Amino acid sequence: MARNVYFSQAVKSEQNLYEDLVIESLKIFGQDVYYLPRTIVSRDDVLGEAANSKFDDAYIIEAYIEDVDGFAGSGDLYSKFGLEIRDEATFVISKRQWNKLIGVWNNDVDYPVPAEGDILFLPMTNKFFEIMFVEHEQPFYQLSNLPVYKLQCALYEYNEEDFETGVEAIDITQQRLSYQQTLDYTTSSNSHYSVGEIVSQIVSDGITVSGEVQTVTKTSDTAGTITVSNIGVSGTTTATDFVVSSSIALTGNTSSVSAHINKIYDIGDNSENVFPSDGGAENVAFEVSADGFLDFTESNPFGDPSDNY
Repeated sequence: MARNVYFSQAVKSEQNLYEDLVIESLKIFGQDVYYLPRTIVSRDDVLGEAANSKFDDAYIIEAYIEDVDGFAGSGDLYSKFGLEIRDEATFVISKRQWNKLIGVWNNDVDYPVPAEGDILFLPMTNKFFEIMFVEHEQPFYQLSNLPVYKLQCALYEYNEEDFETGVEAIDITQQRLSYQQTLDYTTSSNSHYSVGEIVSQIVSDGITVSGEVQTVTKTSDTAGTITVSNIGVSGTTTATDFVVSSSIALTGNTSSVSAHINKIYDIGDNSENVFPSDGGAENVAFEVSADGFLDFTESNPFGDPSDNY
């Protein structure tokens, strides 16, 4: 026999009341988090994943952390590669609030639901969490509707993504963690580069190297040192980098400063300038130590000389 037609499980007023109570509970017991939609700059068509991404927006929304006893996951692990922190968390957010504050109708987000690969920044712990899976059917159709998303997240690992959200606590991550190259420069004017601008150098016909300035240190009116991250090349498929030259200018896109690179710090220089964003980097020490027993001029230093190619 079919169900009783005199009782409905989908009364709109009851659904609205239930959703209002859910939103109020999230506002009372939840935490303010920043939702960062991911913008894919380039995609690896072979592996089917984003080769390069950026995050240029941050929307604040209330979220409830379902793991009340602390973060889930494997916790803190000591391995031969150092300390690994494998925290996980499940964030509960309101569908209505997501559509209102973040959704495609109000912002530049081009998909209608939260997506895997987007990031949540939790100011309470100053941690980033990457969305690994979006569960939209829990609780399972109470009152015949689904008022919340459950975002199953893992601690985010920075991989040279560009952060331009306008929130200082978020954007500073790029300055602290990105790989940066240190350049000494001289200019004929008294003007210098500015933090955040893009500098570019045309190294040859059709080949341009560019990067984003992270720090600027003025050593004189016409000289200084900058660190550059997110270095990229356009116009060629061959790996290219900035070059030291008195005839090739390094130009800033906003400051319009045109200067010449005097020095590019490499592995043979002091570690402070070689890896300015990583005070614990020991690449120089490893290089010096390895020179005693490894010949890095060979293409295959660990095999038989006849195997070189």
